[in-house]
Amino acid sequence: MTLSQLGAFVFVARLGTVKAAARALGVSEPAVSQSLAQLRRHLGDPLLIRVGDRMVLTEGGRRLLGIASQMVALGAEAMAAVQPGPARLHVVMDGVLAEHVAGPLICLFNQRKAMDATSGVAATAELPLLLTSRLADVAIGAQVSAPGLVSRPVLRCLLIAVGAPHGRRDHWLVGPSGTDPASDSGRLLRLLRVPESHVRVFANQTAAWKAAAEGAGVAPATAHLVASQLRRGDLVAVETAATPLAAYWYATALEPESRSAAAGTFLGFLTTPAATQIMRTPDDGIPRNRFRPPVHVSIWS
Repeated sequence: MTLSQLGAFVFVARLGTVKAAARALGVSEPAVSQSLAQLRRHLGDPLLIRVGDRMVLTEGGRRLLGIASQMVALGAEAMAAVQPGPARLHVVMDGVLAEHVAGPLICLFNQRKAMDATSGVAATAELPLLLTSRLADVAIGAQVSAPGLVSRPVLRCLLIAVGAPHGRRDHWLVGPSGTDPASDSGRLLRLLRVPESHVRVFANQTAAWKAAAEGAGVAPATAHLVASQLRRGDLVAVETAATPLAAYWYATALEPESRSAAAGTFLGFLTTPAATQIMRTPDDGIPRNRFRPPVHVSIWS
């Protein structure tokens, strides 16, 4: 029985599908299925059975879940305790923030704090598990309410709808985060009762805004992230019954006594004027003379 097998079990149990578990863990679906099969054979119990389109715990699986969750978290702590080098930090965000804000924000943090921070994308439903399993230190995006976690707002923003001046208005164009019901885009579509048949999903939010500028439909947008397109006239604000919609970006982490020192440092950094400025105008980036990308060196024997 290995930590990877227990991790696969915990993530499938919490998220309900092998596909969701694989996405959250950053591995392939066959890898999750194989780990789960090995754990089942070792323990002599199916642990999870399929009911409809979801995986449901057996009685043995229910007894194992709490213990397995603790073991996965302790395994992540043990690895962090012995890894050499600068303090490490992993931040997960929704698709829009990961696409537009993560790069300059993480770069500035690494430069100022001399840390090795990385970022990844996660759906809102995955955030509590990633944080409590210590596979992520901080999450930025929608507010998360779960035992052991603290979620606080770091930026107030407005959600609007944008399109071409004379484009069509019967289709909604979203990036992957638009399929997350807890995201700002998902919340707007729900408020407007947009039928699924009228939603087109693009590979990323930039592609959705580009299609909207070409007249293919209307796209949800965080106002300050499309300010330059609005100034140029590439996009115009489209009136809807629900916009402009007030929204907040939240930072979520474990409770203070449980979170890592790196997580606490990053949360403090998010309250600084420099971090706020980056989140509000990520296109401005970091001045060239201050840009210091991380350098990673591998020595092979």
